[in-house]
Amino acid sequence: MATAPRELTRSYFLGKLARELEQRGFAVDLRPAPPSLKVSAPEAALLNETVDCVSLEGGWFYRWSWGEVVESADDPDAAATLIAKVLGAR
Repeated sequence: MATAPRELTRSYFLGKLARELEQRGFAVDLRPAPPSLKVSAPEAALLNETVDCVSLEGGWFYRWSWGEVVESADDPDAAATLIAKVLGAR
């Protein structure tokens, strides 16, 4: 079964965020269905969050597991900075 274009777009943006978070020392797990990113803090693997990527008015956005927008998917660096802050990483 072919992957839908929207799922490919989500995976693309989540992959960009994963690279930013890995550079900051986070463990990341890109999950394929539905595309999402499990992010674990470097000092405390039990401290983790799932981030997804959604199309909203104005473009694509990273979103916390509770539905609040993290940041525009056009700025994975800013999203990674905020996620690091929330998960308590330095």
